[in-house]
Amino acid sequence: MVYEAMLLFGVLFISGYLFSTLTQQRHGLYLRGAMETWLFLVLAAYFSWFWVHGGQTLAMKTWRIRVERTDGKDLPAWQALLRYVLAWMWFLPGLLLAWLINAKGWMLVLLPAASMVAWALTMYLGPDRQFLHDRLARTRLVRLPLKLGKRKRGRQR
Repeated sequence: MVYEAMLLFGVLFISGYLFSTLTQQRHGLYLRGAMETWLFLVLAAYFSWFWVHGGQTLAMKTWRIRVERTDGKDLPAWQALLRYVLAWMWFLPGLLLAWLINAKGWMLVLLPAASMVAWALTMYLGPDRQFLHDRLARTRLVRLPLKLGKRKRGRQR
């Protein structure tokens, strides 16, 4: 997740810059809801495109992880979008609770963090060790084998 976040920083930075430039946004709170919606859609496009075209984002390729349907086939676009929306459940319950109780200070960090931990623990609910959003979307993460390529050797003199 950390490596994916590093890559997404650039994607979201450029997307935010584009939004701000095109809307002539002069203040961070001006058109805040529209900016949040825009970035949500940019992330949806990023993840669904990669998941539909090969089942891997750039970070997933590095870690040799692939998302696929439970029958082993590639994801169609609707299933990739469903998985993306359901994956927001890592954060939304904690953020919603923080908003409902008008949390301040460290509670704004602790409640979403507790939500993430609770969602991560859902992998222990099934024998296949898949997260709840994967089970609901009928997808799964699989570990790809390490490819051992031929080593290129220089000429020995």
